[in-house]
Amino acid sequence: MEERSMNDERRERGSGPWGKEFRGVEARPRNWLVPVILLSLRDWNSYGYELMERAAKFGFEAINPGTLYRTLRQMEKEGIVKSTWETSKGGPARRMYSITDAGRAYLDFWAKSLEQYQQMMDTFFRMYTGRPMRDEPEDEERGNKERR
Repeated sequence: MEERSMNDERRERGSGPWGKEFRGVEARPRNWLVPVILLSLRDWNSYGYELMERAAKFGFEAINPGTLYRTLRQMEKEGIVKSTWETSKGGPARRMYSITDAGRAYLDFWAKSLEQYQQMMDTFFRMYTGRPMRDEPEDEERGNKERR
């Protein structure tokens, strides 16, 4: 039987000095749902239920519908989405959401911010996996001369 240290067992059970902190770690930016909704609405208008399905592709598999609708209401108050009531012959009226010009500008801002975030994450994983950091232009030039 494999011997394990007490620290290993504590970590597995979530106790010890890091257990509680690890459970609260988020691996995505704060307020991630807002740009996900805006991105979903950029190409086509949608209902809340469809937005929940699309959000699942971004890590919101078990999103609470109340959370989604509160977020949509807040986004509407901020003017980044708008909604209209649509009625169909076969069912109840539903809210159809669409992105506004302010929402497009906000989405562009998020995309630029996430691009910077991605660069930091790329650097983190290069270091974490032991891959070399990107060469500086001077280093690339030196490498090209050495190969000649």
